[in-house]
Amino acid sequence: MILSRHTAANLYALGAIALWASLATLAVQLAQVPPFLLTGLALIVGSLPSWPYMRHWRVGRAALMLGVGGLFGYHFLLFIALRHAPPVQANLVNYLWPLLIVVLAPLLLPGMRLRAVHIGAAVIGFAGAALAILGGRTLHRGLAWGYAPALAAALAWACFSLGTRRLALQGRGFPTAAIGLFGLVSGLLALVCHALLEPHVSLSVPQLLRIGALGLGPLGAAFYLWDRAFKLGDARIIGVLSYITPLASTALLVWVTGGTFTWPLVVAALLIVGSAVVAVRTQA
Repeated sequence: MILSRHTAANLYALGAIALWASLATLAVQLAQVPPFLLTGLALIVGSLPSWPYMRHWRVGRAALMLGVGGLFGYHFLLFIALRHAPPVQANLVNYLWPLLIVVLAPLLLPGMRLRAVHIGAAVIGFAGAALAILGGRTLHRGLAWGYAPALAAALAWACFSLGTRRLALQGRGFPTAAIGLFGLVSGLLALVCHALLEPHVSLSVPQLLRIGALGLGPLGAAFYLWDRAFKLGDARIIGVLSYITPLASTALLVWVTGGTFTWPLVVAALLIVGSAVVAVRTQA
C-alpha cells in the first residue's frame, strides 16, 4: 500500500509528537541535571545517527543559520523564559508555536492560503493545550519579562519548521541527515552556555542512560521525523496536529507518576483530538 504524500507527512509528524510526549517524563527524572547541560548532551547524542552520513552535512549558510537558530535558539529562549517567569505560564506561551505555524504558513510559504477552518481548529487546539498544561490550576497574576523569550521561542520554532519547507521550495533545501549537523552545533553551544551559566555537576550512570534515551528520542529522532513531515506535508494541518504534544506529554506524566486523570485533561483531549480530526479532513 502506497501512502499519499500528505498521509506520510502526517504520520511523520505524529511520530515526532509521540517521541516528544516522553520529554516531560524524562525531564522530571533528570530534574537534578542543569538544563543547558542536559540539552547539550542530548542534542549531541541525537546527532550520532547521522554521523555516517556526514557527506550530506554540506549545507548553505541560510540552512545552517536556520537549523542552529531553530534547535539552539528555541531551547536557549525557552530556558531563559522558564527562569524568569512562572513555569506553567511560560510553557503555555511557548505552546503558541503550533498556532504560529498555522498563521504564518501563508506568509512564508508561496501558494498557501489560510482558511477559517484552519484558524478555528488551531484556536480550539490551543484551548485544549491550555487545559492540558494548566490542569485546572489558576494562573499567577502579574507580568514577568520572561514571557517575552517564551514568545520568542515559540516564534523561533515556528519559523524553523516553516523555513525548512521554504528553503526546499526555493531549491536551497538540505537533506534530512543535515539535522544531525544542526543538533551537533546546537549541542556544543548549549554546553558552552552550561559552562558559563550553570554549576558543574557529576552525572550518575542512570542519569547518563536517561540522557541517552532523551537524545535518541525527543531530541534526536523526533527532529528527523519533523523535518520530513514539513518537507512533505501541509504546514497548517501539521500545526494543528502539534497540539497533541502537550496533551500526550501531560497524560504520560500522569500515568508514569501514578496520578489521576482529571476532567481538564479529558476535556483537553476532546478539544485537541476534535481540532485535529477537523484539520485532517480538510485534506480530503
